[in-house]
Amino acid sequence: MYLCMVAIPAYQQAFTVDRGDASLPYTWVMLGFGVGGMIIGRLVDRFGIVKPLMIATVLLTLSFFAAARAPSFAIFAGLHAVIGACGCAAVFSPLLADISRWFVVRRGFAIAICASGNYLAGTIWPPFMEYTISSSGWQATYDAFAWMSILCMLPLLSILTRRPPDHSAEVPSGGSAGSPKSLGLSSIQLTALLCGAGVGCCMAMAMPQAHVLALTVDLGFSPAHGAEMLSLMFGCGVISRLAFGWLSDRIGGLATLLLSSMLQCLSLMIFLPAQGLYALYVASALFGLFQGGIVPCYALIVREYFPAREAGFRTGIVVFATLVGMAFGGWLSGVIYDWQGDYTLAFVNSIGWNLLNIAVIGMLWLKARPGANNLNLGTT
Repeated sequence: MYLCMVAIPAYQQAFTVDRGDASLPYTWVMLGFGVGGMIIGRLVDRFGIVKPLMIATVLLTLSFFAAARAPSFAIFAGLHAVIGACGCAAVFSPLLADISRWFVVRRGFAIAICASGNYLAGTIWPPFMEYTISSSGWQATYDAFAWMSILCMLPLLSILTRRPPDHSAEVPSGGSAGSPKSLGLSSIQLTALLCGAGVGCCMAMAMPQAHVLALTVDLGFSPAHGAEMLSLMFGCGVISRLAFGWLSDRIGGLATLLLSSMLQCLSLMIFLPAQGLYALYVASALFGLFQGGIVPCYALIVREYFPAREAGFRTGIVVFATLVGMAFGGWLSGVIYDWQGDYTLAFVNSIGWNLLNIAVIGMLWLKARPGANNLNLGTT
């Protein structure tokens, strides 16, 4: 998911397209990420984790090879939808849903460890990608990742051949044996509210991630500093995901999500007065530390409030909603910047979406409190 960002200047020149069109492969990756998560999540619910991910790995490898040899930019960009669906999607929400079935006591921390993989990638891979593109070209880099995908992922999948243990006798607080917790909402209502919250939090989250480098340049600093801030965000995000995963095992997914969302809102406010280089580094680090735990909490909440047999599909739906927020939030922030000439109103807009997220999660948290008048959760 980072390769098409790092390689933009290289294939912009190769295909002779403008910067806007050169951003389309990333858009297709995100769309494939969202749709693929729902499809593969459903397959994982039915067939387990290994077979769907083996097929996805082969398709991912072939897509990398094909993209490196694409005869036109349209075909090249479109192939990134398959890369998103069979790469990003296959190893995010389906793995989070699957790992949630293996744990009861430390489920949140286990989910957080798996969810840290893509943030760790964002910290490590971009410098390596930039070096190989500069030294060998973007086509050779795509070929290298094709071989790396199939040679690394297939052996690792062989470890996952065991089926998850049966936790049908598990008794979550607020539920009965073999049933999820209850919030007095139908499955459709709860899924819709989680999706709405996911759009809100990631509309806000996209602003610094997509525009911190441009913001840094606007303030007169070098793009290298902006790239360092982005890497700092993802590095702190790894710490955040592990810390909030540990916390979620103690206070629950909804309470952890509410806390993380409130802290993310605070970090967005810190960006508003930040004009100096040191202040931007601090704001970037705090943003990474506060927001990294948000998305994994949705997978934990799905596992807490829905039957295990629906974990993959429901997690895929909610993660898709967060990706819609990421894609639209980054674009909307750019539109607001073009209108106003700076990022102040864009940050205010992000804070507003974050407050919407806090309102939805806060309502669900109040309904989940002991003593709330809840009805049994339906499965319609």
